[in-house]
Amino acid sequence: MKDFKIFSLIVMIVCITLSPNDVKAKQLTATESNLSAKEKSIITIASLTAKGDLVTLKSELNKGLEAGLTVNEVKEILIHTYAYCGFPRSIRGLQTFMEVLNERKTKGINDESGKEASPIKEDGNKYQRGKTILEQLTKTQQPNTLTGYSAFAPVIDTFLKEHLFSDIFERDVLTYSQRELVTISVISSIGDAEPMLKGHLSISLNVGISPEQLKEFIGVIQPIIGRKKTKAAKETVNEVLKSRQKNN
Repeated sequence: MKDFKIFSLIVMIVCITLSPNDVKAKQLTATESNLSAKEKSIITIASLTAKGDLVTLKSELNKGLEAGLTVNEVKEILIHTYAYCGFPRSIRGLQTFMEVLNERKTKGINDESGKEASPIKEDGNKYQRGKTILEQLTKTQQPNTLTGYSAFAPVIDTFLKEHLFSDIFERDVLTYSQRELVTISVISSIGDAEPMLKGHLSISLNVGISPEQLKEFIGVIQPIIGRKKTKAAKETVNEVLKSRQKNN
């Protein structure tokens, strides 16, 4: 009887100690561990740049630096966006970042520059280098015969291979997984590009982004892109994950 009373007292103390708020906090900690603070900042910076919301972008650029992104990493994020939402959005993002850095310097904050991009080894044909990188990303051999839009306008295939997947993806300031976070954020933000989003979600899984991180990605981007685009992005994520699970 005495042992039972002691056990009951211990249970009561534990229940009091673990209030609902504490339990909720522990659950949040568990679910939020999928994407790091830096990764979340990459998503928000890329999506806000694509959207052109420069006021909110300014705030998120500050948060990104506080989360540990270096100046050169942020520059590279903004540069990478132009391949998917155009030079105007990318340049406005860079100009906004310049303002942020100037304001932080005025406050006595000196942010870490970070590493510069390593010199690219110009070995071999640039088109072939881009093709090889694309094969690494997709884990699929690229056909020698062009089809679809590439056959209709072959020069765009050249630009994709030589510039996007060679010139840009060969730069080592960001990892492949970080570049894919930028890419899926921009594509989700511009909307009506689900076939491209589907392809890059698959690449994201190939380069180490987990299904749980892709699900959390939707939650991070939702307040920025709105209900309609979030619905489309979420459906595409679910489709890709279902297909991947079926084929594994």
